[in-house]
Amino acid sequence: MTKLALGTAQFGEKYGIANKIGAIDLCESKKILKIAKNNNLDFLDTAISYKGSEKILGKTDISNFKIISKLPDPPFDCSNIQSWIKEQIQKSLESLRIKSFYGILLHNSKSILSLNGKKIIDSLNEIKSEGFAKKIGISIYDPSELERVMNLVNIDIIQAPLNIMDRRLETSGWLNKLFKNNIEIYTRSTFLQGLLLMPRKKIPSKFKKWSFIWDQWHSKIIESNLSAASICLAYPLSLSKIYRIIVGVDSSNHLETLLIESKKKISLKDWSFMESEDNDLINPTNWSSL
Repeated sequence: MTKLALGTAQFGEKYGIANKIGAIDLCESKKILKIAKNNNLDFLDTAISYKGSEKILGKTDISNFKIISKLPDPPFDCSNIQSWIKEQIQKSLESLRIKSFYGILLHNSKSILSLNGKKIIDSLNEIKSEGFAKKIGISIYDPSELERVMNLVNIDIIQAPLNIMDRRLETSGWLNKLFKNNIEIYTRSTFLQGLLLMPRKKIPSKFKKWSFIWDQWHSKIIESNLSAASICLAYPLSLSKIYRIIVGVDSSNHLETLLIESKKKISLKDWSFMESEDNDLINPTNWSSL
């Protein structure tokens, strides 16, 4: 059993700063899912807002996978939150051609803090009690969000960014707290949207401010005779409290490579220089303003 889970944002849509291939088509998606199934990779991560992903997945057989999806924020002028959320869930289940989700997460935890927060929480609990999802949870961008929302809703799943640069989930102590509360922890942004896998010369000029990091990173990779992917995977894989590590791929060959790289035993003591708390760098939502 692998600890990897497959992110499907690239199915039917172009996603990621390093993506030069474009959206993954139906044929290649089927190949990817077959490889995943054959390697006991049993979780797929998607979102209701990933329309291309839902369309592709709905044309394949995903009955042997556990599906986690994310619920978008209700419209500002929505008059009936519960009805709107249930409608979104039912439409998504129909698109995916499945009977229920393993997990439904709020795509943005801040929606809990909105004026409609109580109604959204009640709707999540209804979804769970009525069998539309086995578990409910939230997706976060920063562990600091947890302090505000954990007292408002009982959740089963947390999805958070974590990678060799962004170690906030661990260093903040939240990884241990969540684990002690029996909350399943799923991490994403393993390769920082592919930025950590890009050749040195291909890194966009907007990241020039951090040239000293890139220079050392790529020099060290060559010196160690390891791949960037294997080093990136080694960090989350070293944390036993993480339930699944979500990775995105752009081809079936890419997934096969990651499965091989994930089995390598790598010492992380030489890679501590990669850790950063610079929010402009580690949070992709800030990249558009660089």
